[in-house]
Amino acid sequence: MVAFLPPLLAGGTVRIMGKFDCERWLTHAQSDRTNVTMLVPVQYQRLMDFAQFDDFDLTSLALKYCTSAPFSAELKREVLSRMPGGLIEIYSMTEGGVVCLLACHEFPDKLHTVGRPAPGSELKVLDDEDQPVPAGTPGNLIGRSHTMMAGYKNQPGKTAEAQWTDPADGEAWMRMGDIGRVDEEGFVELVGRAKDMIISGGFNIYPSDLEAELEKEADVVEAAVVGIASKQWGETPVGFVVLDRTTRDVAEICGAVNARLGKTQRLSGLHVIAKMPRSHIGKLLKTELREQAEALAK
Repeated sequence: MVAFLPPLLAGGTVRIMGKFDCERWLTHAQSDRTNVTMLVPVQYQRLMDFAQFDDFDLTSLALKYCTSAPFSAELKREVLSRMPGGLIEIYSMTEGGVVCLLACHEFPDKLHTVGRPAPGSELKVLDDEDQPVPAGTPGNLIGRSHTMMAGYKNQPGKTAEAQWTDPADGEAWMRMGDIGRVDEEGFVELVGRAKDMIISGGFNIYPSDLEAELEKEADVVEAAVVGIASKQWGETPVGFVVLDRTTRDVAEICGAVNARLGKTQRLSGLHVIAKMPRSHIGKLLKTELREQAEALAK
């Protein structure tokens, strides 16, 4: 709706590719003199990694959108430096709730966030007891906007689970399913998915904190952390990494990262994989990683 309908309304032309391919996308963008595009993060990453990327003329690009999956600050920065035009990240979900917008080209110091609530959107950050948290404290993101769904068809139980009702006025809000914090300027930083939060020994562990430490290590191209059952701690974090070279000792990486982490955060295991499992739109499939971690722990 964001990228398809407005150009048609304005008398423009829209091209939809049946399947994404870097060379074909670049060829179309050059020959069509494309002004606006909508891509998901994994597609931007593939374009940045494509050997012939710089051979194509993309000077007609005025605006690029991105949505549907986590968009790292490093990748945003590379897209801004190598692709012409502005870059806008959209954070929301199909069911509605809050819509956040980040104009990356206007706020280069906020690339670690998903921006601020768009006009007509509202956001709250609540703890696990649905109470407001202090500013800057991570909590469950609750949002509402004009684009909220009325509910899941014929599934009142699922609808009730997805919504939060404000006790003050009875208004419905959507549970975004993410844990995040809001800085002093109103920019929203995502910490992780609520369902992915690891509770180890009674302490909350946010996988994104551990993933960020793993990605600081040389040769680590990509990292993901999941929680698996532990008799001693209830849950324990296990990491997966994609390496730039296979000669790096995974035990060395794990040891170096654990030395920088708090005692309650430390990884109980680290595994090297060839590539991260992802959906067709680039969402990381942590369920598959969790299954792998549990199988490897046996």
